[in-house]
Amino acid sequence: MDIEQFEKWSMILGISALIGYMGFIMWDLAKESKAGKFGTLMIFVVLGLGVLGFIIKTIVVQILER
Repeated sequence: MDIEQFEKWSMILGISALIGYMGFIMWDLAKESKAGKFGTLMIFVVLGLGVLGFIIKTIVVQILER
């Protein structure tokens, strides 16, 4: 494995871990604030859209580079 492959996989794993941690933070925020079912849904939808935007941007960049 050369350095380029290592950097690629490190970035993928690191970003995935951060996204997972953000999901945990959203769940903990909803639980601690006693947001209820609708509030929890809104927290995940609104904050999750930011993650979705990041993923879509990454996919579009990959498509445009080809």
